[in-house]
Amino acid sequence: MSFVLYLLANLLAYMNLKPLAQTISLFLSVLGRLLFRCLHEMIIPAEMIQVFSFHGFQVEMGSRSRRQAVLPVLLMIVIFGVSLKVIAGSTLSSHGRAPGRHLLQVDNASDTIRYSGDNTVRVDPLDNFKKYRGGYNLTNKHYWSSTIFTGVYGYAVAILWLLIGVAYGFYMLLARFCGRRENCRELQKRSECHKLCPLWPVLIALTFAVLAIGAVGLVLGANAKFHSRAKTVVSIIINTADDASKTIYNTTGAMRDIKDTLEVSNGSAYASSFLMTTSEKLDSEAADIQIQARKNRRLIDKGLEIVYIVTTATICLNLVAVIALSVSGFLRLRHLLYWLIVLCWLLTVLCWIFFGLYFFLDKFSSDTCTVLDDFQQDPNNNSLSSILPCDELRSAKSILSDVSAGIYDMVNKVNANISYLQATSFPNLMYVCNPFSPPPEYDYQPDKCPGNTIRIGDIPKVLKIFTCSDPNEDNCSGGQYLSASNYKTVEAYTSSIQSLLNAYPGMESLIECQSVKDAFSQILTKHCGPLKRYAQMVWASLVFLSVIMASLVLIWTAKAIQDQKHQHSDGSVKPHCAAPDPQEPGKTKEFQDNVEYGSV
Repeated sequence: MSFVLYLLANLLAYMNLKPLAQTISLFLSVLGRLLFRCLHEMIIPAEMIQVFSFHGFQVEMGSRSRRQAVLPVLLMIVIFGVSLKVIAGSTLSSHGRAPGRHLLQVDNASDTIRYSGDNTVRVDPLDNFKKYRGGYNLTNKHYWSSTIFTGVYGYAVAILWLLIGVAYGFYMLLARFCGRRENCRELQKRSECHKLCPLWPVLIALTFAVLAIGAVGLVLGANAKFHSRAKTVVSIIINTADDASKTIYNTTGAMRDIKDTLEVSNGSAYASSFLMTTSEKLDSEAADIQIQARKNRRLIDKGLEIVYIVTTATICLNLVAVIALSVSGFLRLRHLLYWLIVLCWLLTVLCWIFFGLYFFLDKFSSDTCTVLDDFQQDPNNNSLSSILPCDELRSAKSILSDVSAGIYDMVNKVNANISYLQATSFPNLMYVCNPFSPPPEYDYQPDKCPGNTIRIGDIPKVLKIFTCSDPNEDNCSGGQYLSASNYKTVEAYTSSIQSLLNAYPGMESLIECQSVKDAFSQILTKHCGPLKRYAQMVWASLVFLSVIMASLVLIWTAKAIQDQKHQHSDGSVKPHCAAPDPQEPGKTKEFQDNVEYGSV
């Protein structure tokens, strides 16, 4: 491939297309510098960079001038080195990082890598291009601007390529309408390349077209996998938020049941008011979590869909344009070829922009996975502390412990009364299972109940046989039976407490942020590696496609100009040129030979 690029530059020079050759030289020079800077930040070791960091060489650009050019081999080493590294999956993963390794950014090609806790060190365009060191913070616009700016390599090349196209277009218009004498004389010369190797540009263009089609397939495949993996990660996070809101609703439902029971049984008015206020506040928090989760899901899904659809549509259009460009060039459909060259030039600009965008997404994915890993190591000192309420939830652990202790003491008192009844009147009466372990842990362990015990929620089933069913309580014998009203009160209390116990594991997980840790662990172990790998595959294949497209456009542009020149020299179109100078017989004879050759 490097040989093909080298051949392209020399072929343009040999065809005496100096402006277009200079365009290639300028583009490759700036592209080489930008990718060389990108190289230091990415995956090729510094020792390899030093081996290939020489200063270019002189390339023959025509019989009149020489131009300084960046070695095409270096360009292809950068591109294929990045692509092979990404495809082989030999980039540094989160498992290869030592503890304490966090986000980083290289200042320039000569800077060393910095480690600064969980802080990023990146150029921030919104802060006069100063360094951003605020860490991973999704609520900070400077974090977003500095991270998006990591794709500057693609944005810069896209702007450069667009400006080159506009400048070259104006140049061609001026050359077409001005008709300088020097250009007219050059139109009268017949290139030896046109005689000896007319098929070489077409063969090279077809080779690049095949490579472009393969690159399109790589981009589409990697982009589809990245999109699918990103949606999976978003679903895990949003589902965790939904589960948290469901846990809160289950808890507040049990609290409202207890409050209603207290009101019916003329219980404590203060306790009833406290339960009502607390349940309403928790319901409001749960509703807010659900609203934010649904809103964020819609926004993120919409953003991912837009990026995916726009990228896919652009790359598919790129595929159609490449095929149409090759066909029109091979069939010499000149006017259609010109329009397709312009279209492919603009599509190349979009490919470079998409490269910058997916390079940014790769960085953002890497940042996110790094912070999730750090959160697993130390949830208390992490960049996510500003957006995760784990510290606030952890402060409620003492309240949950008080609830556990209260239920534990209540069950022990009930079992003490049951022991008295067993010794006096009801030897077959079963004990109530205490769902909590002894102090000070008060661990919730409902599965460790002995076989001769019943759950708190099953107490009404046992008491039902001792309940007086006669509406006239005076007919109940000996005071050994519960009245119907007392039975309903006991049933309401026990069912409410059992509902609270059923929600206890969710509350405990919520307070300990265990559900968040489990979600992050699932993302880290199953999705982070593939997500970063697919993002790298997308931008690496986009770089490859962009370079191929740029080369293909330049080849067909050169071929179109060459064909137009030889069409003029063959006499099919008469240029507005001065007559040959009779003082220059050699040139007159040469012009006559050209006319004769054209007539043949």
